[in-house]
Amino acid sequence: MFDEGDEPHLPHIIELLLDSDTLDDFLHSLALAAMNHAPNADGCGLTLQFEGRPMTVTSAGTSALALDEKQYGLGDGPCLQALRDNLEIDVTDMREEQRWGEYPSLAASSGARSSLSLPIAPRTDIAGALNLYSPLPHGFDSCNRRALRDLASQATGAIQLARRTPASPQAAHDIQQALRHRAVFNQAIGFVMAKERCTNEQAFVTLRHTAQSRDVKLRDLCAEMIGENGGPPPPPAPTDPRD
Repeated sequence: MFDEGDEPHLPHIIELLLDSDTLDDFLHSLALAAMNHAPNADGCGLTLQFEGRPMTVTSAGTSALALDEKQYGLGDGPCLQALRDNLEIDVTDMREEQRWGEYPSLAASSGARSSLSLPIAPRTDIAGALNLYSPLPHGFDSCNRRALRDLASQATGAIQLARRTPASPQAAHDIQQALRHRAVFNQAIGFVMAKERCTNEQAFVTLRHTAQSRDVKLRDLCAEMIGENGGPPPPPAPTDPRD
């Protein structure tokens, strides 16, 4: 695991960052890559802690956002333990899990049987975790752990590299914008749940399918929906502080 005192693999990380428009896009590409290395996973979320609050800044698949949010609401879970304790947390079967209070039973009732959480940027003010979820028990027994650990290290390296280079104001701006957009997304989820009388996860799937069918970004669709329903205006689009 990448340690705070280690140097990130600079050429590899810089190449990946240059291929992404923002740090948010880069982290989303890591979530998609993680899904490819864990074929039994149906969701991957990337949690970052900002001003002491954990938030899912990007996700892939359908299950991660709702499962991450359950843990934030309870204040405990494998994702949060990985973040707080800098530990890799493997849950082989939620129905047999005794840790984290009521979270395992809630996760199992939502269809999650196993999970894997890997720490990101440990011992920093923006610590986090890469979280994978599977509907199968022992869903990560045969996944490529080495590749997943490398992806978590890439996320750590990208965040720390951005914080220690002249581009760090832009990186910090990107993280803040991602968290603000998450608030917009959560509002849109609420609108869909109320209108369709559906669950959080079903609302997420509806939004994702609508965005794909209209060929627009999910965040833009959410902002449009909030405006149409009389909600507060979304945060402004990111601008480069170096301009």
